[in-house]
Amino acid sequence: MYNWFECKLRYDKMLDTGIQKTVTEPYLVDALSFTEAEARIIEEIKPYISGEFTISDIKRAKFSDTFFNETGDRYFRAKLYYITLDEKSGSEKKTAVNMLVQATLLKEAVEIIETEMKKTMIDYSIASVTETALMDVFPYSGDKASKKQE
Repeated sequence: MYNWFECKLRYDKMLDTGIQKTVTEPYLVDALSFTEAEARIIEEIKPYISGEFTISDIKRAKFSDTFFNETGDRYFRAKLYYITLDEKSGSEKKTAVNMLVQATLLKEAVEIIETEMKKTMIDYSIASVTETALMDVFPYSGDKASKKQE
């Protein structure tokens, strides 16, 4: 189970045109607290950004499930409704959940959701699938934790 935090980094980026521009880009990290999220994003991003950078914002991101696809280069937020039947009243109840999907195209993201949801017994409907501005996602890796303890 992931505990996601969206961290926004502000730094000077060299554009393809050769112009240096200050940008703010969002990243997603898995952490237990805001303090750990800040430490993790600094550790993860240092090799990729030369020069100084600041963390302009950290907030919780609620995703009930994540579907990673190594060939995908973009991240999509999918809003699904789980449909359950209330036995007492006999009416349908919809529960909204957000999922993070890594894919190349919107169509591929929808296909991944449908493939993964077929593995469950849950009745659902897809409310929306939108591309996020996320630059990268850093799930917690047990390998790094075990190396630090040695």
